[in-house]
Amino acid sequence: MSFTKTTEQDSNYNHLEKMSVSELLTNINNEDKLVPQAVEKAIPQIETLVSVIVNKLKEGGRLFYIGAGTSGRLGILDASECPPTFGVPHSLVNGLIAGGDSAIRKAVEFAEDSTTQGWEDLQSYQISDKDVVIGIAASGTTPYVISALKACNENNIITGCITCNKNSPLSQTAKFPIEVIVGPEFVTGSSRMKAGTAQKLVLNMITTTSMTQLGHIKGNKMVDMQLSNNKLVDRGTKMIMQELNISEDEAKSLLNTHKNVRAAIKNYNNGN
Repeated sequence: MSFTKTTEQDSNYNHLEKMSVSELLTNINNEDKLVPQAVEKAIPQIETLVSVIVNKLKEGGRLFYIGAGTSGRLGILDASECPPTFGVPHSLVNGLIAGGDSAIRKAVEFAEDSTTQGWEDLQSYQISDKDVVIGIAASGTTPYVISALKACNENNIITGCITCNKNSPLSQTAKFPIEVIVGPEFVTGSSRMKAGTAQKLVLNMITTTSMTQLGHIKGNKMVDMQLSNNKLVDRGTKMIMQELNISEDEAKSLLNTHKNVRAAIKNYNNGN
């Protein structure tokens, strides 16, 4: 099966250094507009993987993202936002990056080239066939990610991937590949741009849809969110006011008592 690394192809633009600020911004934006269209084409693939994830999470499994560089950081970002947004345990969605946590801020040389570390990193979480592992790699060629998914396959662990090249080695390895073909980057090979944006959009879709299916959204509200700052306490108070048609003081009192929007609404309804 043919494999063309479109993420490495020459940019559609040249002589960037001669462009004005306005020209640079406009051209970058024009390229970015192509990303949602590419994601839309991948919705059937995303749907298939999300359906599997939801079933596994309902059965007590966990979701893992594994990647290197920008891809790894995006997975960690999405995983870290699930507990405050949906009120789920930190252990439910996990992000792993080649080179470990120090690589989140500073690149670790050659970490992505290891063909053993990815699986070792997953094993440190007692990974099992109850879980789902999604490899993230714009190029679809990262050894750290591919080798980890191969080991998962050998251990009957469900695998998916998010990549921006068609028929890449990673897509051939994952049981449930997601391919978002965004084309050449504005700066040739800089896959933190369109490819990174595409990956973030897909990650948003995966966790938001999964958590909604698991019941962590009521109406369109984050009723299970963690009340970790004043902004979120205010938001929670307004949710309760709107849902129950009560005063701000009464809503604040309920939230202060139950420490959770869902619990506040449920207990109010049970008591009335």
